[in-house]
Amino acid sequence: MLEVKVVPRPLAALAAVLSHGQAERFRLAAERAAAVLAGRVVWNVSSTAAGGGVAEMLRTLLGYVAGAGVATRWLVLAGDPAFFAITKRLHNAIHGMGDGAALGAAEHEHYTSVLRGNLAELLDRVGRDDLVLLHDPQPAGLLEPLRRAGIRVVWRSHIGRDVPNESSVMGWEFLRRYVESADAFVFSRRQYAPPWVPSDRLWVIPPSIDPVSAKNRPIAAEDCVRILTRAGMLSADGRAGSALVQGAPAPSAGARLVVQVSRWDRLKDMRGVLVAFSRISPPVDDARLMLVGPAVAGVSDDPEGAEVLAECLAAWRTLPAGARDRVHLVSVPMNDPTENATIVNAIQRHASVVTQKSLVEGFGLTVAEAMWKARPVVASAVGGIQEQIIDGRSGILVPDPTDLDAFGHAVRRVLADDQLARALGQAAHLRIRDQFLGDRHLGQYAELFAAVVS
Repeated sequence: MLEVKVVPRPLAALAAVLSHGQAERFRLAAERAAAVLAGRVVWNVSSTAAGGGVAEMLRTLLGYVAGAGVATRWLVLAGDPAFFAITKRLHNAIHGMGDGAALGAAEHEHYTSVLRGNLAELLDRVGRDDLVLLHDPQPAGLLEPLRRAGIRVVWRSHIGRDVPNESSVMGWEFLRRYVESADAFVFSRRQYAPPWVPSDRLWVIPPSIDPVSAKNRPIAAEDCVRILTRAGMLSADGRAGSALVQGAPAPSAGARLVVQVSRWDRLKDMRGVLVAFSRISPPVDDARLMLVGPAVAGVSDDPEGAEVLAECLAAWRTLPAGARDRVHLVSVPMNDPTENATIVNAIQRHASVVTQKSLVEGFGLTVAEAMWKARPVVASAVGGIQEQIIDGRSGILVPDPTDLDAFGHAVRRVLADDQLARALGQAAHLRIRDQFLGDRHLGQYAELFAAVVS
């Protein structure tokens, strides 16, 4: 297992962007968490340290937990490609988008054998009075052995589906034997919890963003252009952008950008965004689409990344020449987390419209990030995105994520109406400030910790 260093974050930095009432609640929540967990360590176990929303959220939230005086540590599983292929299939199944093939005895055997290899090291580290949070399906099989060792364990699912289907039921049945005895279950939405989760152990805690992190802190407009030009995403002279996968000329700083930032994951439907944008008629002449994803070699727990990027590139090649010139695929390096976060921050702030055309979505941190930056967001009305965006007030929701024409029309509507874009962006910023920052998140976890350790 790999240990990720948790860097304490000063609570005052977050409190400075909150209202007076929020700041006071945040202070009290931090004090309560420190008192409840005195003498204990809170261990978090996940599948990767970078490349997705869970890793990003942990990096910032755990920093505030540590800043509150709570001993907290973060471990990342060791697994082989077959293990991560199984858990990716399981992830897709729970989202209701499985491949139709059964997850049977062979998959259970390999899944548990990999986790047995992690268990001994984990038991050597964790004390009997400590608390363990297991994040998502990958480490779920560690729960029962930890519980048998007398350790309190919470299972935190960042994924789910509002309305179950055959695929999601199959995914939950695979996991049920591993997590059913958890001291508590945490879901981003109540609808995501399968019916066998006891109501007295169910907690609903939506994710949050950190407004003072490298991903979200203020950046002046001219600095955004400088950062993006240096990263090879914008060009002052029409040269090919070094970050552009297809090697095409990078857009100029003056071009209006429609941007989606996502993992190269079929559930994020980057290819669908490309097709929807290419169908906008008549096209908005100065608008360009930029699909921004991580360098696929830097995301260890997602074996589909390279395949999805290749599919998007193939779709780009089928576009007419004029349309190809208006679409850009970008691969952002993952070797330096701060550099990666700064680039994403800059491109979201520089964007005229941010999209998130997910087919399903547990929550969608990139939506909250763009809203915090007062960007107008056009997104699918799926999963946790519906918690963030009030349609027509703090963003635009497209009811059917597979309706490419409707999605393209919504994007064009925002591009064509500057007043609407500004109003959506301003309301979006306030929505995130009031509902989706770390003060609320830490407060809910303080309540959870108190309930579990008591």
